[in-house]
Amino acid sequence: MDTKAFKRSLNNSENYHRKGFGHEAEVAGQMQSEYESSLIQQIRNNHFTLQRGDVTIRLAEAFGFCWGVERAVAMAYETRQHFPEERIWITNEIIHNPSVNQRLREMEVHFIPVIAGKKDFSGVEPGDVVILPAFGASVQEMQLLNDRGCTIVDTTCPWVAKVWNTVEKHKKNSYTSIIHGKYKHEETIATSSFAGTYLIVLNMQEAEYVADYILNGGDRDAFMARFSRACSEGFDPDRDLERIGIANQTTMLKGETEQIGKLFERTMMRKYGPDQLNQHFLSFNTICDATQERQDAMFKLVDEPLDLMIVIGGYNSSNTTHLQEIAVERNIPSYHIDSANRIGPGNRIEHKPLDRDLEVTENWLPTGPVVIGITSGASTPDKIVEDVVEKIFQIKAVAPVA
Repeated sequence: MDTKAFKRSLNNSENYHRKGFGHEAEVAGQMQSEYESSLIQQIRNNHFTLQRGDVTIRLAEAFGFCWGVERAVAMAYETRQHFPEERIWITNEIIHNPSVNQRLREMEVHFIPVIAGKKDFSGVEPGDVVILPAFGASVQEMQLLNDRGCTIVDTTCPWVAKVWNTVEKHKKNSYTSIIHGKYKHEETIATSSFAGTYLIVLNMQEAEYVADYILNGGDRDAFMARFSRACSEGFDPDRDLERIGIANQTTMLKGETEQIGKLFERTMMRKYGPDQLNQHFLSFNTICDATQERQDAMFKLVDEPLDLMIVIGGYNSSNTTHLQEIAVERNIPSYHIDSANRIGPGNRIEHKPLDRDLEVTENWLPTGPVVIGITSGASTPDKIVEDVVEKIFQIKAVAPVA
């Protein structure tokens, strides 16, 4: 389908909304009371450091809610106020934060059910209001909802939409989109739906495999077996890797995306020569500013002397997981939790190590003085960070912060 023409048509529809509904002030007050924290603001104002007794907290200089996430949540709140009687759905989690999604459920926003691994839109009726989350939605989902006569509230982050525009340019000029991302992640699913021919690579290892195939050929069946769920229908590596463009899931590690882009640029230059590079390779900067800022702040934080690191965010949050990777690479004892409820009772913590299921660690906070680094993913409200800090103070027998 002509995805660009469809989006243009959708943008002109009276049932499609990408801006608020005039309840900004009321929603801002509601979000401030539910998600902001005077304690965290105090720590920001004190050079991102707070000391109480034996505990020194060092916050990353950029963490928590990004502009796109805050905008999406605010639009969801406004939607509920603007349509007080209508049935409201959301096609996925608004953001990857369990407490925020639970709050929407309390506001009677229904989540599209997933049955046998597929979303079931059968309960959505004409006239229902459907929110598209910050990660976006596939063009097929948008078309289904539009054809059904739903009111669509699109909270897609503009940085994600920028990547969609990039793969549209690839498609227009017959380039295959090489997308650095996780093929099951909803953002990458949405992005690939706007692409023509595409291949999704998870990391540098997969990118090097593809680059080697471009230069040297190889076992086509083995290639297709490896990427069977991460490529467009009918993909042929012997045909579709002659002209490639680079795009990415916005929450991937900035440095790795850049390395992958440079790898493929070198690969196509070796294969076709410098004078033919522009006919075989396209690259646009689609790294999200907020993701980049949080990763840069994390690199700066782990350069400081830390006894341990806490990373706060949803377990299915890609940008949070990548923050955790930075701490692990520096061999800093690190704990990824999604809320303060994972701490206690007593000196225990339930956390998610990289690429493993939840684990419980006893006596995770050492006796005596301790310096703790804290960051949070782009979907984590300051209030949750405050709750974590308070729990740490309780364990270390520090007087409560007023």
